[in-house]
Amino acid sequence: MEYRQFGDDYVVRLDRGEEVVSCLSEICSREGIRLGMVQGLGAADRVVIGLYDVGSRIYHKTTLEGPMEITSLAGNISRKDGAPYLHLHINVCDRQMHVLGGHLNECRISATAEIFIRSMAGEVGRRLDDAVTGLNLYQFD
Repeated sequence: MEYRQFGDDYVVRLDRGEEVVSCLSEICSREGIRLGMVQGLGAADRVVIGLYDVGSRIYHKTTLEGPMEITSLAGNISRKDGAPYLHLHINVCDRQMHVLGGHLNECRISATAEIFIRSMAGEVGRRLDDAVTGLNLYQFD
């Protein structure tokens, strides 16, 4: 992993074998990024994506393996329990150009990933909305 800062923005390169979520979390911790946005693309060979069913409060995970293009990586950075909290979604395509996507749990890079982080002034926390959704929602107090 290598990255450079340009004002409030970070340009990140991930290399073969690196895992997206852990690398971005490391950058946020190291650089003190408390609020921001993520955007990127690249190539992967293992991705774990998910879908949360609010009605049943069941989280469904799917593991994808093989050559994939990351056609879109998008998300945000906030804080939960004093640590970076990344909420990321991803779309990937396979050799047949079939696209799958969902909430990103894990993504191993097969060649490279090129990612932008936009850091914002301020901080937004997260709290568990146990009564309605079962999700960690933005907390503005």
